Amino acid sequence: MEKPVENYWQKRLAEVKEALEGNNFEVFIAESVSEAVKIVLEEVLPKLGAKSVSWGGSMTFPATGLYEVLKKSADMEVLDTYDRSLPPEMMIERRRQALLVDLFITGTNAVTETGKLVNLDMIGNRVAGITFGPRHVIILVGRNKIVPELEDAMFRIKNYAAPINSMRLDKKTPCAATSFCEECKSPDRICNYWAITEKSYPKGRIKIVLINEDLGL
Repeated sequence: MEKPVENYWQKRLAEVKEALEGNNFEVFIAESVSEAVKIVLEEVLPKLGAKSVSWGGSMTFPATGLYEVLKKSADMEVLDTYDRSLPPEMMIERRRQALLVDLFITGTNAVTETGKLVNLDMIGNRVAGITFGPRHVIILVGRNKIVPELEDAMFRIKNYAAPINSMRLDKKTPCAATSFCEECKSPDRICNYWAITEKSYPKGRIKIVLINEDLGL
């Protein structure tokens, strides 16, 4: 067989897409980051009629380049929760306001082969936006986020994504030193709010772009 790796990921992504669609998510597969951007800008956005947009914490979203494109949008009101020039209290207020936008964009910590999204937040604004508030949600997912079951997702998050995020954010947590979860009580703990999204309600509210590249944590 030619290109076995490519064949492997195409089949696996197709199976995850089918599982997610069975749980009422609207799902797209992109073979590259550039194709993912094209899908969002040319296929998804024109159908939504969104007048306002914001985003939750994600490394995948800015890695696609969509952040730089959308924050300059002339067609939508932009609540930029990534603007580091704002004082902390204004950042929190923007995150509250972001729960009422027409379109919320973010990533996910894990997606299971059974079609569930699994996320763990520090303050909860990202999981809140996924769960309720924004009329539409777009979630960008690198293939490295795919895991077999819920238990695998939770292990991946606690012992891979969370320690690296703690290191990246210079948090004073035990996992930043040991590289795995210590079930800490640190004031800097970033693991506070779990959200397991089993289905999209209403159907199609959450749109998922599965990207055939490794992206984010």
